[in-house]
Amino acid sequence: MSRVSRCIDNGQMEAFGGTLKSEMYYLKKFSTYDKLKIAVTDYINYYNSGRYQKRLKCLTPLEYREHYSEYKFLLRCL
Repeated sequence: MSRVSRCIDNGQMEAFGGTLKSEMYYLKKFSTYDKLKIAVTDYINYYNSGRYQKRLKCLTPLEYREHYSEYKFLLRCL
C-alpha cells in the first residue's frame, strides 16, 4: 500500500463498485437494508463464481485462479 491520499490503491475497488452499481443496484428497488445486503452478497458470489470475464480468457475469477495455481504448481515440478 502506498501513502495516504494515493488513489492508485483504491482503483480496483472503485471499478468493482461501478460494476456492482450498473449491473445490480440501479436495476432493482430495495425496500429494506437487509434485502440490499443480501443482494450485494449474492452479486459478489455471482461475480466471483458465475460471471465470465473476457479479460480472464472467458473464465470466472475462481476458475482462473484455480487454473493459474495449477499452472504454477506444474512449473515448480519441472
